[in-house]
Amino acid sequence: MKKAKLYIFFIIALLVIGGIYYYITIPAINIHSQGMWGFIFTICVVIIAAIFLLSAQKSMKNVEDMKKFPKQSIPFKVAVIITVALALVYFVGNIISSPIVNASKYQKLMTVEEKVFTEDIKEVNYNQIPLLDKDSASLLGNRKMGSMVDYVSQFEVSNLYTQINFNDEPVRVTPLIYASPIKWLTNQSNGIPAYIKIDMATQNTECIKLDVPIKYSEAEYLNHNIYRHLRFRYPTYIFDSISFEIDEEGTPYWVCPVKKFNIGLFGGQTIGKVILCNAQTGETTEYKVEDVPQWVDRVYSADLLVELYDYNGTLKHGFFNSILGQKDCLQTTQGYNYIALDDDVWVYTGITSLNADQSIVGFVLMNQRTMETRFYSVEGAIEYSAMGSAEGQVQNLGYGATFPLLLNIANEPTYFMALKDDAGLVKKYAMVNVQKYQWVAIGDTVAECEKSYVSLLNTNGITSAEAGNALEVTGKIEAIAPITIEGTTYYYVYISGNEQVFAFNLSNSNLLPIIKYQVGDTIKLSYVSAAPVNDVLEIK
Repeated sequence: MKKAKLYIFFIIALLVIGGIYYYITIPAINIHSQGMWGFIFTICVVIIAAIFLLSAQKSMKNVEDMKKFPKQSIPFKVAVIITVALALVYFVGNIISSPIVNASKYQKLMTVEEKVFTEDIKEVNYNQIPLLDKDSASLLGNRKMGSMVDYVSQFEVSNLYTQINFNDEPVRVTPLIYASPIKWLTNQSNGIPAYIKIDMATQNTECIKLDVPIKYSEAEYLNHNIYRHLRFRYPTYIFDSISFEIDEEGTPYWVCPVKKFNIGLFGGQTIGKVILCNAQTGETTEYKVEDVPQWVDRVYSADLLVELYDYNGTLKHGFFNSILGQKDCLQTTQGYNYIALDDDVWVYTGITSLNADQSIVGFVLMNQRTMETRFYSVEGAIEYSAMGSAEGQVQNLGYGATFPLLLNIANEPTYFMALKDDAGLVKKYAMVNVQKYQWVAIGDTVAECEKSYVSLLNTNGITSAEAGNALEVTGKIEAIAPITIEGTTYYYVYISGNEQVFAFNLSNSNLLPIIKYQVGDTIKLSYVSAAPVNDVLEIK
């Protein structure tokens, strides 16, 4: 009777401990879930230990009885056999799910379309270029939070900073979070009152105050914790990393991708569904990936897209070729950035060989909403070489370069990056030619940087035939004068009907004919508009 009570007590204790463990860890009830397997193994170990102690307590009179016990106890043997069988299934499942035996399936998880750089990547629109990285956005967000005296003592800024495309502009958004568990206890009934929005092109930072507060977030501890809220509504779904976004009206949502395993038990992960959770009300809506609303930007995380491309690039001739011969094997470079394009956010990263050289053979753009992947064949320096080249131009200032984007400047593949000081503040901008990474232009503003870069291209013989953003003007010369700046001779020209100054850099041999022109002559030229002096590209 006493032993029966012990078993009942054990069962109740196991249910309580298991329930608490499940509430804390919230694994998906799904055979593909690593968390669920960990939960099962933990329970099995607890059961084995309890059976051993409960069944053996009367028979453990001496050492000999203890040695005989495992062979005599049927419940103990059954529990051990079940645990070993589960461990074997888990081990075999990992093997048959791996690229070692499924290289061709992994290679086909992502479809890559080859595109032509000059045809597909148009001239840059700086309103759609994120000039800041996440670290710089974090500094701006914290600075903004410090000025919000009514919030700063109770809330902090989350480090999520999701990059999205909001009304065709690149922005990062992140919610506020409770400053501490005590602040959560005193404020959770009212919820989180605002989120931060940062324009990555203009650096404009706003604290958006909400009429209805955020009630479901990562900062909650109990049932309103977003992960627990999702688990209790979708107990079998395995969620990938979720992101904080806003819709076109500025309503905050959690975008929650659901993992799909295409190979064996644990392999070939992509995204099969998306759950949108209103952060204010907790209301959820389920979508297929292809049906996700247009305003959603992050279904596939950058890390997942990079992983899928690496499978595609390295496993063309099997797993062992990717380790040994490495024929036709390509991989992404170490780093990525984001760019707004076609009302979506695309992940940019360079593509290089597996030989750890310092060059790229091209780059890819990967759509975070649809997984569409475009490859552009562009040979040149790897991103970190270009970053080092840009940093070398300002080595006296000690600025560090952000991971670059690859843009189309005057139809030239060009790395664009920000240069930051030790405090993480953006001080200058740099453009580095991909194929000639010693061609570096620096500017205090993007406009100045572009002007300097186009002038540099002009000096090296790349004229308006290649410069897609060049303007043209025709008129009579009102004034003309030579001037020398830092050893380089320029001709400054005033044209009738135009109040601007046009500068001819004589280091470009194509512009030497200007010395034959006189006041009163009619001239037609192409130029790049920039204050206070326009750079002439070509005499027509």
